[in-house]
Amino acid sequence: MKVGYLGAGTWGVCLANLLANKGYEVVVWCRRQELADKLNQTKIHPHLEGFKINPKIKFTTNLAEALDNIHFLVESVTSSGIRPVFEQIKTIKPNLDCPIVLTSKGIEQNSGLLLLDVVIDVLGNKFKSNLGFLSGPSHAEEVIKGAPTTVVCAAFDPDTTHKIQDLFVTDKFRVYPNHDIKGVEFGGAMKNIIAIACGASDGLGFGVNSKAALMTRGLHEIRKLAIAKQCRAETINGLAGMGDLCVTCFSNFSRNYRFGLLVAQGLSMQEAKDKIGMVVEGAYTCVSALQISKEAGVPLPIAEAVHKVLYEGVKPMVAVRELLEREVKEEHL
Repeated sequence: MKVGYLGAGTWGVCLANLLANKGYEVVVWCRRQELADKLNQTKIHPHLEGFKINPKIKFTTNLAEALDNIHFLVESVTSSGIRPVFEQIKTIKPNLDCPIVLTSKGIEQNSGLLLLDVVIDVLGNKFKSNLGFLSGPSHAEEVIKGAPTTVVCAAFDPDTTHKIQDLFVTDKFRVYPNHDIKGVEFGGAMKNIIAIACGASDGLGFGVNSKAALMTRGLHEIRKLAIAKQCRAETINGLAGMGDLCVTCFSNFSRNYRFGLLVAQGLSMQEAKDKIGMVVEGAYTCVSALQISKEAGVPLPIAEAVHKVLYEGVKPMVAVRELLEREVKEEHL
């Protein structure tokens, strides 16, 4: 069977490699011809040096080629790129009829839509039963090495959920099905904001006490807003929430964590992004999350502090002081 894959970042190449190793024909679409040529020639991703990509994977900048006669479509672009890419897909393949798996983690700015809702907005409700999501604590740098990893998949239709599970599961990549698709997606999007805060905490020289507090209270923020968005609290307590939060806040592989670290060390937001060299989804999602929180009437103190540092010129230490000066209320989970 053929899999069309959208996006040649580290996560996209990692999962494409996993699928190719399982025997699927995989064609990966990316925007830049230079990158496609390099990947076809060397089979080494510039951010995954030392790992050879399966030689049978083909990289192309021709979206129609990646969509031709596919049995699955998997997405790993960026949250801001979801809409324009699927608008192209709608033009090229208006009757696409196969499972569509999203793996990007974010919320669209201004609309406040989760990425699955963006795709439905573009393609229409008739595609809803084909849509699914894959998320969980999973750094590409470890998955591509074959480190044991466990994630969650979910879809609107149970049959699609099980097709996604069968597509990705291996003896080292364990995939749990979950019927709370919005919760699975929401947890993966929100944890990036807390990872920026944890990186900033480390950048300021604070210890594990501070990080533990940020992660615990950050999970509380995610859960409160998730419930307001009709997600299940149990989902946020699982792999798609707490699991993904842990791996993102503690690992140097995490772009969001490293971004927060660099900003706290004195780099501007743009300088930190340039140094990382890849998209930092938490910086984008932070804006969207606060838009949703205002509509839902759910305060997000940590996300607000991150936003102040990134967009309002507040120094990280000042943002920390403001958090610590908040009224202390009874812990309620």
